Amino acid sequence: MRKKEYLCDCEMIHEKEVMYVQKHLPRKEILEELSCFYKVIGDPIRVQILMILVIHEMCVCDLAVLLNRTKSAISHQLAILKKHDFVKMKKVGKNVFYTVSDEHIEAILSLAHIHIEERRKK
Repeated sequence: MRKKEYLCDCEMIHEKEVMYVQKHLPRKEILEELSCFYKVIGDPIRVQILMILVIHEMCVCDLAVLLNRTKSAISHQLAILKKHDFVKMKKVGKNVFYTVSDEHIEAILSLAHIHIEERRKK
């Protein structure tokens, strides 16, 4: 099939549907935040960090060992995750431990993981 066959040459046929979607679509600023959300988790190292933190809280040193990266590189990624409220930290003595900030992050990662695993089985 040629590309032209997929084009619609009308302006609007399904006015009712278009109006319904316009009414239910989130505001532009919410969509921009959603886009930013996915950009933050669009980095494989940050996704790995988050998946690890879903399993157990960790300090920078342990994350660096698990991911075979420098503490500086991990700290940089954690700073990005913290800035966007994906992770939170707690200080215990001289150690700082990181965890996933809330159950929503964990649920999103879990659902995406399940989706990918199911797709791979097909």
